[in-house]
Amino acid sequence: MVLTGGGVELLGGAMFIAALALIFTGYPVAFALGGVALIFGVVGIAIGEFDLRFVGSLPQRIFGIMSNYTLLAIPYFIFLGLILEKSKLAEQLLDTVGQLFGPVRGGVAIAVVLVGTLLAATTGVVAATVVAMGLISLPVMLKYGYSKPLATGVIAASGTLGQIIPPSIVLVVLGDQLGVSVGDLFLGALIPGLILSGGLMLLVGLVALVRPQLAPALPPEARPYKGWEMARRAFVALVPPVLLILFVLGSIFFGIATPTEAGAVGSVGALLMAAFYRRLTWRVFREAVVETARFTSMVIFILIGANAFGLIFRGLEGDKLVKDLLVALPGGELGFLIFVMVLVFILGFFIDFFEICFIVVPLILPAATAIWTAQAEALQMAGQYDLSVEGFVQQKLLWFGIVLAMNLQTSFLTPPFGFALFYLRGVAPPEVKTSDIYKGVIPFILVQLIVLVITVAFPGLSSWLPSLRGVPGG
Repeated sequence: MVLTGGGVELLGGAMFIAALALIFTGYPVAFALGGVALIFGVVGIAIGEFDLRFVGSLPQRIFGIMSNYTLLAIPYFIFLGLILEKSKLAEQLLDTVGQLFGPVRGGVAIAVVLVGTLLAATTGVVAATVVAMGLISLPVMLKYGYSKPLATGVIAASGTLGQIIPPSIVLVVLGDQLGVSVGDLFLGALIPGLILSGGLMLLVGLVALVRPQLAPALPPEARPYKGWEMARRAFVALVPPVLLILFVLGSIFFGIATPTEAGAVGSVGALLMAAFYRRLTWRVFREAVVETARFTSMVIFILIGANAFGLIFRGLEGDKLVKDLLVALPGGELGFLIFVMVLVFILGFFIDFFEICFIVVPLILPAATAIWTAQAEALQMAGQYDLSVEGFVQQKLLWFGIVLAMNLQTSFLTPPFGFALFYLRGVAPPEVKTSDIYKGVIPFILVQLIVLVITVAFPGLSSWLPSLRGVPGG
């Protein structure tokens, strides 16, 4: 039995649907992707429409994953974040900043956003940030009269800032999948990330202004430190993390180190910080290493499954089907962008950002490249663009990666399966209902979507900083 070309492409489409359906059942993603690839590969061979040479290249692709220097940054940044969490340095930072902003209405919530921003700029681990802030700030806010939805919403939203503010694991993965510089992605994401952080603070400030009973100031008895003692504690708590941020991000931004090298420097810096505060114990180190190994192993297995899936999918010409469908969308670049953003946002309700990065991004990349290549060629013919087509496409992919990262960030907050919601639910006191958490994140999701629209509408926000050290092709 031999299918026609269109029939083979439909078989590839069926393969994609089967993989998503299996993932939605809760089956482990790596095995869902690998299993579906195996089944459809056998079907393709049986009908004589699959080239076995695709399977032969799989070991080489797996070896490429293991030797990928860019992805090595992931365990470094995870380890960095876990050291800050396990050694209680994040809790110390949160407590001090909360005391600083306590006299202001909504001050503790603003402090949560600020600390979330600082932690995001040292590590991209959402779980560590949400858990630390949930354990420290949530009881304080509830004790002194904060609205449960507001308190839980601001903690969950602030914990996800690490997905857009560099150094971000999402940006590392997207840089690898899109084939663009992770360092340029870090630079480009900084301004949109800070705008998002400011938007969250603005929302808290508006709530405190319009409905002050939902976000009261801390009473004097809840602020035992004042004057020089408060200044001393603030200096001790804030200066080392800020220096760590400057070492990690500064070395990347000024071209001194690659993101992977900066991650290694940051890991050493986190260990030195923990030792300086006398918080570095064998238990802290061992737990951080074990959890880093567990998380990294999960990522590697998902990558192997995704590579097997992508290989069989390409062999069944499913990539051609997806590319043809996306390129043919009405509206050109805008139609493509709207479709992809809506698709990623909806998928974020149900699956993790790793699955979206490893499954969806490789499928939409050929269509994106084709659209922007045609756009660059048209501009050149009209005499409006005199740089290389490849450089134009790289600039577009850089902006596209940041827009995708901003969209993927919402996947941590969107019910029913937002990971930040589960992390917070696990540490929230019994009086906080799941419905309070779901209700609380909705305004913050809207803020994220507004900033996403701003990032799309004003590409210069993403391209300005990279242009200072030279955008590809610029």
